[in-house]
Amino acid sequence: MGDSAHAQALANHNSNAPVDFAASSIEVQDRADRVVLAGNVVVEQAGLTVRAPRMTVAYSREGGTSVNRLDATGGVTVTKGAEQARGNVAIYDLDRKLITMVGNVQLRQQGNNLNGGRLVIDLNSGRATVDGKGAGRGPDGNAVQGGTGGRVTGTFTVPKRD
Repeated sequence: MGDSAHAQALANHNSNAPVDFAASSIEVQDRADRVVLAGNVVVEQAGLTVRAPRMTVAYSREGGTSVNRLDATGGVTVTKGAEQARGNVAIYDLDRKLITMVGNVQLRQQGNNLNGGRLVIDLNSGRATVDGKGAGRGPDGNAVQGGTGGRVTGTFTVPKRD
């Protein structure tokens, strides 16, 4: 089981909003219905920002062109408001309104920190779940340095009490 947190800034995110992007290079692979972005990629949608060295944008042309999935690799940061998530890889499924991050994930929310192997953010509810399933492992099956060893760790702030 994973640990859950409520990502308030991410709740009720408008995944129907336009997707703006910037990158050092863009390759349109029209026959495959995708665009490959490389080099300091920044994608923004309704206050949500995804940054990565490389990203593939999948789209559909049914009833016009619409983006339905972003795959980001090479170290990914997702930010909205004061909340930030980091991981090795991220998949943003716009149709399901889910962001899944894998590999050395970190979720930072107003002084609270969670670390694990996999993070799933539900943009409908704002619920963020961290578990150890995607923890970095070497060929021998042991956790790699910087990984969580398949466990979730974290720190929660505690209000000052009298």
